[in-house]
Amino acid sequence: MQRKIRFIALALCVALPFAAFSPAAFSPVAAAERFLSVIDDLPLMPALTEIAGSAVTFSKPGGRIVEVAATGKTEMARVLVFYARTLPQLGWRSDGAAIWQRDGERLSLAIQANGDALVVQFSLAPQ
Repeated sequence: MQRKIRFIALALCVALPFAAFSPAAFSPVAAAERFLSVIDDLPLMPALTEIAGSAVTFSKPGGRIVEVAATGKTEMARVLVFYARTLPQLGWRSDGAAIWQRDGERLSLAIQANGDALVVQFSLAPQ
């Protein structure tokens, strides 16, 4: 019995430190590690890659207008779930499945299929 208890204790001592560093232990924001180039506080889902040259930005007295696209081989539901979990941590409030609001700005995601990949268009504008 003593031998069994020592084995379990040793196994826990070895396994617990690694459990703390598992991907599940991190928030979606931390898991993303990458952000869109023109919206530096908007995480880019790990399955997506920003499309080079897709970014358009305008500044006006009422706020900024930003458009940028990303693509990747993933499913629409996964994209929506990722942003539904991530954006509230950054202060965004949901205003529909793919529409978010924060500090006088509105963020919308338009997702469409492109062959076996998806294209996600991020649009940020004043409310």
